[in-house]
Amino acid sequence: QVYKGLDIITNKVSPQEQRLCRHHMISFVDPLVSNYTVVDFRDKAVALISFHAIFARDKIPIVVGGTNYYIESLLWKVLINTKEKVSTAPGPVTDRKVELEQLDGVELHRRLSQVDPEMAAKLHPHDKRKVARSLQVFEETGIPHSEILHQQQEEEGGGPLGGPLKYPHSCILWLHADQAALDQRLEKRVDDMLAAGLLEELRDFHRRYNREKVAENRQDYQHGIFQSIGFKEFHEYLVSEGNCSPETSALLLQKGIQALKQVTKRYARRQNKWVRNRFLRR
Repeated sequence: QVYKGLDIITNKVSPQEQRLCRHHMISFVDPLVSNYTVVDFRDKAVALISFHAIFARDKIPIVVGGTNYYIESLLWKVLINTKEKVSTAPGPVTDRKVELEQLDGVELHRRLSQVDPEMAAKLHPHDKRKVARSLQVFEETGIPHSEILHQQQEEEGGGPLGGPLKYPHSCILWLHADQAALDQRLEKRVDDMLAAGLLEELRDFHRRYNREKVAENRQDYQHGIFQSIGFKEFHEYLVSEGNCSPETSALLLQKGIQALKQVTKRYARRQNKWVRNRFLRR
């Protein structure tokens, strides 16, 4: 939701809802930015809460979202600061982690084992994103990733899952539902998004930001807003629309809809697992 665009697919609150109370950090990053990270989110959110806005006005901040890793990064000391800075404007930006991810997984893992054998032993060579992140941490801090994690865990209030709670009086509310009921609601949510204009939103976004990338075979559904659930699932439909028979287009549309429903339900299960394993066990 930090990115401009795809308001329906990312389930942003409506302008009417935003007028009911003050909202922050919605639609302020350009869609072409690919290196906006959880660290950037954490830094901006902490500044809003602690210094400029909410606490200064004697208000209680309410953090709402479905990306539990981002919420965890805000509430607990679990992230590692690196030197790289993000830009919220479009344009070429060097991202060392993305550069590392272009390397072969075995080679990445070999490099990590040379500088941080403890972390390398925990990560599979196929998990390129985590291996690349650990290498980036070492390159930009000069300290093995595993050593920094140990330092966090040994701080007062820390533990096996990371460093201490940053805001000691936090209250976490988790809405739980029976799995069958939740699955039914999630399917209805997709139907409601379609009724609200999801396809028009996807076509417009594809035309403005992704069609040229697809034509040049440089589309990327692993970074930035393009990894949003609901966009890549309609890739075949969007790139073939107008270039195939109506029957084929209809089949690809239904394929995208079913894929969106399935991936939404899988994501909800991962959210529940994260809450149980990362929040409740602290």
